Amino acid sequence: MGWSMVKIAFLLHLFFCFSLCVSRASQGFEHASGVRTLTHEIPNHHEVHCSRERSRVAWQIIEEYLMPFVDEEEYQLPNKCRLHPDNDMFREQEQHKVHVDTNEWRCGFCKKSFRAEKFLDQHFDNRHYVLLNNTHGRCLADLCGALHCDQKSELKKTKKCNPAAVARNRHLCEGLADNCFPVSQGNKASRLHELFHRQFCDAHTCNGRQKPFSRGGKKQSSVFYLAICVLTLMLLPVFYLLVFLHQREMKKGIQDLKRISKAGRKTKPS
Repeated sequence: MGWSMVKIAFLLHLFFCFSLCVSRASQGFEHASGVRTLTHEIPNHHEVHCSRERSRVAWQIIEEYLMPFVDEEEYQLPNKCRLHPDNDMFREQEQHKVHVDTNEWRCGFCKKSFRAEKFLDQHFDNRHYVLLNNTHGRCLADLCGALHCDQKSELKKTKKCNPAAVARNRHLCEGLADNCFPVSQGNKASRLHELFHRQFCDAHTCNGRQKPFSRGGKKQSSVFYLAICVLTLMLLPVFYLLVFLHQREMKKGIQDLKRISKAGRKTKPS
């Protein structure tokens, strides 16, 4: 009887342990399954199908090789023109970048600081996504083919010319010229239409004869040149002061020599 009770108690203990293990395993599986389901059900609302980096390069090209001529002509880009600043989805965020120092970038919205521009870009994507107007036709990166972004990009690679791609980019370029500078709008638009062709569209060939940006761009002020000018202005008074003191010392030396010479002539040996 006693041995039977021991076996029953032992079996009950095994059954209890087995049930507990199965229960915990089941809970763990349900928890893991729930996490996977939750992750799957949350959509990625911050996904933007537009390269911020290439859009930045495209805007730099527009600002350097097009806008100086547009400003010179006092021409207003039409709102429908894809080169218009309002049609760059990243423009507002880019304008709120503060480059404090070499290793410090600051968000103009919330004043947070970051060690590099790429971290600030990630911050914009995560925290200020609502400021993006992610609508059709507002991705400047889509215009990189027409604007020769690869010529300005640091990741430029030598590629074999593809006639089909060249034809597509030229067609896109000519479309931009027609929409942004319609010749029917007068002389200003006509001149800028021709300039846009020379700056961008004519270089879309495989012969390599015509280079993009042939009309040049914005003249960048050299920091070194400005520093030299400031330093020169600061040193000019010092230079003239040294010249004045030198001339005065020379005159004084000449006068002393004259005195010595006169004193030598008056003294005669006995």
